[in-house]
Amino acid sequence: MLAKMYRRGLLLSLAAGAALPGRARAAGPGGLQFPADFGAHPASRTEWWYVTGHLAAGARMWGFQVTFFRSGTGVTGAPAVLNAGSAGTAVASRFTATELLFAHAAVTDLAGQRLRHDQRIARSGFGIAEANQSDTDVVLRDWRLKRSAAAPGAGYHAMVASDSAGFALDARFTPTQPLMLQGDAGLSRKGPLAPQTSRYYSEPHLAVQATLTLDGKPVTVQGSAWLDHEWSNAYMDPMAVGWDWIGMNLLDGSALMAFRMRRADGSTLYAGGGFRRAGGLARSYAPDEVQFTPGRVWASPASRAPYPVEWRVTTPDGRFKVRALLDNQELDSRTSTGAIYWEGLSELLDDSGARIGLGYLELTGYAGALRM
Repeated sequence: MLAKMYRRGLLLSLAAGAALPGRARAAGPGGLQFPADFGAHPASRTEWWYVTGHLAAGARMWGFQVTFFRSGTGVTGAPAVLNAGSAGTAVASRFTATELLFAHAAVTDLAGQRLRHDQRIARSGFGIAEANQSDTDVVLRDWRLKRSAAAPGAGYHAMVASDSAGFALDARFTPTQPLMLQGDAGLSRKGPLAPQTSRYYSEPHLAVQATLTLDGKPVTVQGSAWLDHEWSNAYMDPMAVGWDWIGMNLLDGSALMAFRMRRADGSTLYAGGGFRRAGGLARSYAPDEVQFTPGRVWASPASRAPYPVEWRVTTPDGRFKVRALLDNQELDSRTSTGAIYWEGLSELLDDSGARIGLGYLELTGYAGALRM
């Protein structure tokens, strides 16, 4: 019980945006350097590696999400004092929780009209939860996301499994395009104030080869994925309650990312994004160049949160419609990150209603204000 109370108190303090000592804020040009920036950044408060995409076997299609989060606790790991008689001896505790790791995994079964999902949480260390600083290699118990730089076959390998939800995914992701640096060379503005930034790059159009196991039955699948890696110390303005985000792999090889930070009344506090045509250079959007207009709303029977599952997204590169392929793709992560949010496989349509892409739509802050 004490462990649960401690964990919940720590999560609430993180959600409230507790200050972390010694955390430098991102400023100036992106200045990302690889391969180092594939790895973890312990000087940042919040960090995540986010892989979403679709899988297919014949005419059957699934969506999937594999996400690893790293969060600094603000605890410095200062030595504890153990008293031995009148003398005190200072020792560093190996059990100091300087950071927490979380992981979410989900599979959207379109034919079965079902979302399966699970989550993990652990403090870093002891080989149970680790985030490598030199390259992408995040481990949380038996779940893992690892990048291999070796050629041939450079790319990522993800392994997640859930006995309670009855699924497992063993997937390899191979890059087919260069990295897409978001914002100003990887420095992505997230709010009206200068410190409200993240370091952010994407890897769209990852080719996927995987084994998907549902209720003990494995099937060989292939598809396409989108990876985001983002880290920040000041991600959300206090007036923002959540965000709406899309990451879309277009059928012609283009890539579209767009987001808006949302106030409690539903209005846009800040917006941004980027677009890259196949073989071209990425362009970054200014806040006034991106518009999110909500359409049809689905109300969750579990949380009662009202999620717009259809959107009109307007950018300098076109007007698009985003439509969820399954309404109920809500994830309850209150036992890990402390939030309920909607994240699901969606299609991108042009003005004529033709499908031109597939990707993921993320909606946060609808079941309660998000704080980070």
